[in-house]
Amino acid sequence: MSYSIALNFEDGVTRFVTCNEGETVLDAAYRAKINLPMDCSDGVCGTCKGTCHQGAFDLGDEYIDDALTDDEVAQGRVLTCQMVPSSDCVVEVPVASTLCKTGTSEVTGTVAEVNLVSATAIELKVTADADIAFLAGQYVNIQVPGSSQSRAYSFSSRPGSRELSFLIRNVPGGLMSSWLVDKAKPGDKLSLTGPMGSFYLRPVARPVLMLAGGTGLAPFLAMLEYLQQHGCDQPTHLIYGVTNDDDLVCVQALEQFAGTLENVSVKTVVASEASDHPYKGYVTNHMDNAPINDGDVDVYLCGPPPMVDAVLGYFRAQGINPNSFHYEKFTPSTPGASEAVA
Repeated sequence: MSYSIALNFEDGVTRFVTCNEGETVLDAAYRAKINLPMDCSDGVCGTCKGTCHQGAFDLGDEYIDDALTDDEVAQGRVLTCQMVPSSDCVVEVPVASTLCKTGTSEVTGTVAEVNLVSATAIELKVTADADIAFLAGQYVNIQVPGSSQSRAYSFSSRPGSRELSFLIRNVPGGLMSSWLVDKAKPGDKLSLTGPMGSFYLRPVARPVLMLAGGTGLAPFLAMLEYLQQHGCDQPTHLIYGVTNDDDLVCVQALEQFAGTLENVSVKTVVASEASDHPYKGYVTNHMDNAPINDGDVDVYLCGPPPMVDAVLGYFRAQGINPNSFHYEKFTPSTPGASEAVA
């Protein structure tokens, strides 16, 4: 028996290692040539301290209180030199990946399809040449063929498959957009580096509110794919907002998720006053069915900076402090920083 351990470093890099039955996370990482922080490896110094956000494990009783207190254990803090997983886990490592003599991994892939799903969005499908592990919601850097530059895009496909998909904003004159629209064809090779980002689906233990703007829908498609595969027993509500009717994409897929997942509901919103859509305005105008529960909710938000700022302002104005708040801003050429407010 072995388990997959996602190590999330503070610079946004995620590396996956395989931990064998009875093996500590520290030893599994070292076996993968990832030098996690460590001084004693005996549960005495606390140098290897991190936080486990997901998964089951045993810390034993050989560490001392000076290294890890009971309060820290209650908060999910762990010592990787003592942590023996009994399931797949996600561990936050509070240092940069470069300090652990590791970094992003790179895989190549083959373009399978390029679809202009709207005037403002492109769907890119890629078949990876090797397994690429990621958490639902994370992104990868894709090098633009014929250049030394790369662009960051969130996976819209489920983790665990080599059939990858991305929902990409079609930026007139944009480096990647121009290549996709004018030159890309099935069989072209791509280089993907990652995964990256701290914006990913945590264990669903309470109601979930997902707020997407434009192609910020991509990570939520991956999250819904994950929930469809693993089940969802908490109310989960997605509000997806765009500017114009033609900007709405993947509506059929969203309806399928809502139709097959008992606790999932979806609402689409169009901002344009000229729209005939039943729900007009911004996502913050349509929070009436959102499972906010006086703050007993986990909120995920991904969209352009003005939308993110507006939603943050909405919650402040309402005096609502969600149990956790994870958000990611993006711009046409670069991803914004992922942030989490617990």
